[in-house]
Amino acid sequence: MPNSPISDSSISNLPIEVTPSRSQLTESTSIAMLDKIQFCLVSTSFTTEVILTSYVSDDLAKKTSSIPILLLHGFDSSLLEFRRLLPQLSTAHPTWAMDMFGFGLTERLTNTQVSPTAIKEHLYCFWKTAIAQPIILVGASMGGAAAIDFALTYPDVVKKLILIGSAGMRKGTLAGKFLVSPLDRIATNFLRSPKVRREVSLKAYADPSFVTADAEVCASLHLAMPRWSESLISFTKSGGYGSFANQLKYLKPETLILWGDRDHILGTKDATKFQSTIPNSKLIWIKNSGHVPHLEHPKITVQEILKFAS
Repeated sequence: MPNSPISDSSISNLPIEVTPSRSQLTESTSIAMLDKIQFCLVSTSFTTEVILTSYVSDDLAKKTSSIPILLLHGFDSSLLEFRRLLPQLSTAHPTWAMDMFGFGLTERLTNTQVSPTAIKEHLYCFWKTAIAQPIILVGASMGGAAAIDFALTYPDVVKKLILIGSAGMRKGTLAGKFLVSPLDRIATNFLRSPKVRREVSLKAYADPSFVTADAEVCASLHLAMPRWSESLISFTKSGGYGSFANQLKYLKPETLILWGDRDHILGTKDATKFQSTIPNSKLIWIKNSGHVPHLEHPKITVQEILKFAS
């Protein structure tokens, strides 16, 4: 893997607001993932500031000839949602997980709109800075919509595409564009509520026993980041990701669609719509799984990804 301008990967480099939450983690994969977070400086055209971008990379098998895998997280989430996936994938492929612009532990800038366009350019500039070779792009939920958008724009960068419970089939809502103060703050304060976040987590899993204290910390650790609320409001007002239904037929990469058969966040109908619309695509149902099979059934998810990657 190419060398990138990376800071020391020690825990002291985590944002000071986030570091205290580490002591609340109990799962070994969560602690290991947090300890491996690194940062690189990414330059884009939409801001004169460089963006301190958080990511994790691993290549346990040292297979530098294998195609790198890049993992994209879902809405209001972070790379920590791949804590059970990345260690297993990295035994066969160099594997990366990064926090998209406006999300996770990546720096949030003042007076810079968070939008799908900005996310896509930041993603491309991160790829060019840190990886700089064709990749297998994996997107979960909103990350799936970001992956589709990226693959449509940069088809030569994406060798294969993997969508996990992906957004991007349904039309977005225009309601966010009309959020005005103080309604925007009220909305994000609602999303910050531990009770609300727990209810969302319970809905995301088929098996509620996965909603542990450790999982709840992983799902909310990024809320401590400066300007979390402002970035979420900015992304919502941009309109977020809408439907790519009319563009999916132009996707060039071979595509694997992984979907939990008990997905209560997006339902299951979109899975077959993606399969019927995307050329050269394959749909695999992950049984007894909700919206996050990469957390609920990581071993099966890894097996399907590696089978497809090879």
